[in-house]
Amino acid sequence: MFSKYLKSLSILKKFLFINFIIFTIISLFTFIYLNNVQPNLIKKKSIKHFNVIDNTINTLIRLNIKFDDEDIRKFLFSTRFIFQNLDRVIFFDNNLNIIGDTDTLDLDPRSFSTRLDEIEFESLNQNKSDKNEKNNNVNLTENKNLSFKDILKKYLNSDTFGSSYTFIQEDLNQFKLITIKNVVKDDLNIGYVAITENASDIKIATDERKAFVVRSAIAVGFVILIFSFVLSRYFIKPIQNLVSYTKVIKDKSQTKTNIENLKSRNDELGLLSKSLDDMTIELQKRVAHAENFSTDLVHEIRNPLASLKSASEILQDTNNSEQRLKLLNILSHDVLRIERLITDYSQMLKDEVALSKEKMKKINIEPIIQSVVEDYNNIQKVKKNIKINYENDGNEKYIINGIENRIEQIIANLLDNSISFCEEGENIFVNISHNEDKKILLKIIDDGQGFKEKDTSKIFKRFYSNRPDKFGEHSGLGLNIVKNLVDLHDGEIVASNRLDRDGAIVEIRFPGVES
Repeated sequence: MFSKYLKSLSILKKFLFINFIIFTIISLFTFIYLNNVQPNLIKKKSIKHFNVIDNTINTLIRLNIKFDDEDIRKFLFSTRFIFQNLDRVIFFDNNLNIIGDTDTLDLDPRSFSTRLDEIEFESLNQNKSDKNEKNNNVNLTENKNLSFKDILKKYLNSDTFGSSYTFIQEDLNQFKLITIKNVVKDDLNIGYVAITENASDIKIATDERKAFVVRSAIAVGFVILIFSFVLSRYFIKPIQNLVSYTKVIKDKSQTKTNIENLKSRNDELGLLSKSLDDMTIELQKRVAHAENFSTDLVHEIRNPLASLKSASEILQDTNNSEQRLKLLNILSHDVLRIERLITDYSQMLKDEVALSKEKMKKINIEPIIQSVVEDYNNIQKVKKNIKINYENDGNEKYIINGIENRIEQIIANLLDNSISFCEEGENIFVNISHNEDKKILLKIIDDGQGFKEKDTSKIFKRFYSNRPDKFGEHSGLGLNIVKNLVDLHDGEIVASNRLDRDGAIVEIRFPGVES
């Protein structure tokens, strides 16, 4: 269910949703951590208090010190070093009266002597500290503005009486820890020992951590927002524009798109946009080509079909042998015409499919042309005694980006066309050279009839033929195929009549490349 919901979201929403989940998890762990920071810090200080109090009580009992003002005062003076780094140590009797106080004695814990009395304080050791940590006897209760007597009474009535008990006293300016424990001698309670310590460092550390977390959360949230904006502005929106562009193409809509803006980018999205646009243009060309070709083919087939129908109807009603022979010739030509159209159309479709799979590479077209010319010379000398003359401008290499078998197809189609126009014994000239623009020039010149039209560009159109006397022998696709193949190689093709005599010239310009 969750994965299905996640899949239905956009990229931006997925990004924000995942970040929200991660942020929530981190916030939860952070909350747990912050809630445990202060108790843990307090616990560490409380354990220290427990150790000092336990050692103090053990020393009092061992030395048999009475719990009165005089003895406790002497004890404080003689053992003041034990209370080093503690703000205040207070002794209470059973009536909750103060009988000893480091403050009343003007004892500054930071000025206490560091002299160790090995006899009296040998119990101050690590084992005692470890024991207290294992007992984990820390009871935290927050008390605001309570007197020592109130705190002691609360301790007397608590379930922890008999064990060390830590109170927290917090006001606007102070954060104190107060640890209390009763003193038992011979199974009788004789008094209480209390330690107070200013623990503002705990509050400061806790507040600093909370402030850091809040600042970090704000910073992370801000970074996520910025990244979301960048993701939306520079990645998601362009992708959405590409999607819109594909929908416009699919629906054949006239809606304007900003594909040109995307193509101007120099990153991967720019390359993707260029590739998509080029592919779209190519597909549109192919679709338009197929549509136009189909239309033209239907038109070309319709004429001989109509002629076939008319001739067959007349043939049924005529008894004139001469007329019947003419009608049969018409039928034969029409059938041949249709057959030729279908055959050439099928071949052209196969060629287009093959072209989509073939890749351009650097080739030297001179040996290709020479080979085709030699093959045709061997054939035409026998058939029509037509000689095909080949020459070049003396260069060894004529390098283009092309497809070898398609260059052969171009030369073969042009030679076929020239041969069909030539009479027996006439010549065809094939010339290859370099021009001033570093283009490779290929010329095919024949001694044939030449073109009848002044506008020679018409000869490259599909199904066009300027030879009605040869009706049925040609589909009118040969030169159109040549034109398409030349365009595929980024070349140019032009046709003209010879000026010096009858004949035609077909000139092709291929862009040359460095070998």
